[in-house]
Amino acid sequence: MSSITVTHAPSGLVHANVARTERVTPHMVRVTLTGDDLRRFDYRGFDQWFRLAVPVDDHARFDNLPDKFDTRSYLRYLVLPKSTRPVIRNYTVRAFRRDELELDIDFVCHGTAGIAGPWAESVEPGTEVAFIDQGCGWAPVPADWSLLVADESGLPAVLGILRDMPRDAVGHAIVELIDAADAQDVDAPAGMTLHWVPRGAGGSALHRLKEIDWLPGTPYAFAVGESRIATGARRYLVSERGVPKGNVTFCGYWKVGKA
Repeated sequence: MSSITVTHAPSGLVHANVARTERVTPHMVRVTLTGDDLRRFDYRGFDQWFRLAVPVDDHARFDNLPDKFDTRSYLRYLVLPKSTRPVIRNYTVRAFRRDELELDIDFVCHGTAGIAGPWAESVEPGTEVAFIDQGCGWAPVPADWSLLVADESGLPAVLGILRDMPRDAVGHAIVELIDAADAQDVDAPAGMTLHWVPRGAGGSALHRLKEIDWLPGTPYAFAVGESRIATGARRYLVSERGVPKGNVTFCGYWKVGKA
């Protein structure tokens, strides 16, 4: 489930090439894209996300992909030949450097599990990709403080929001990680308390959410990641804390047991 509104950016399908890769933590690989077509990309910051076309083999084509992913165009994508059809996955812009025409994407990697993670670990510089900008999920309403809840798949979104939110912001950011070593450097307002919750030590984002010092007033909350974290956070905030539904943005990025 998701309450995030999809924005079909006028830039349409943007083509790029892999410039380099870097393992930033034990379970996170950063892929940097480059190319002249990135000049058309309208960078908005925060948790800006896109649909990334990942080539699963050397036969993938990008010239016949749609310029947006509404229902009709997605059906057109599905009828493309599987032998040349790239895989589409949703990712967050980790950073964008317009002067260098470079865009960073952080991939959670679990060894051979999945498609995008193994691709990020093995992709060679020069590999062609394409993506469609879909806007930002972060859409704050008037509130007294901010609350971010995520797992490792939502870490790039949380880091982008903390980087770009007003410097006088106050609140909590809770991130459940595979391991404590997966924590990254954070550029956050001084008033935002960051909680790293290593899953390997038995912690969980939802459990920590119920332990935080509740600040005065009503928060605007942003909960993303594995489906149970996103929906569980929303259910707790609305049902047990009385937070208005309109004050909670949530999205299940993935679900245990499903691709």
